[in-house]
Amino acid sequence: MTQAFAEPPLAAIEAGRVRYLFLEDVRAYREQRLAAAGRRAVFPLWQHPTAELAASFLEMGFEATIVCVDPRALDGSFAGRRYEAGLLPTCRRRSIRAARTGSSTHSSRRPLFCSPIVCTVGAVVERDGFVFCDLLPA
Repeated sequence: MTQAFAEPPLAAIEAGRVRYLFLEDVRAYREQRLAAAGRRAVFPLWQHPTAELAASFLEMGFEATIVCVDPRALDGSFAGRRYEAGLLPTCRRRSIRAARTGSSTHSSRRPLFCSPIVCTVGAVVERDGFVFCDLLPA
């Protein structure tokens, strides 16, 4: 990371924006890594209510796939599923707070992109206590 920030165009960047919501240990790790590179970490979503973020994410036209699931909190079969409005009530019924348990998504359509990133769901594997789904170029 230090080497990457030493080279243009990253040399001009003063801070890194990080999307984590609740994971204190991951936040500390990112802060340490960025500090070692002479940068600071900014966490604009830190501890925001997940229901509000999920609704606004979908309302703004984002699309995403669930790529990592902590099976202690949510069934591993959710890995590879599309993140959509119908998924949110399922998670609420199960009293899931995916953002607090290490689950994550990757966006394939963002309103700021000229076109979506087209990908397909690849292998789903369990490793180190988590269930991961590969996203492959289509």
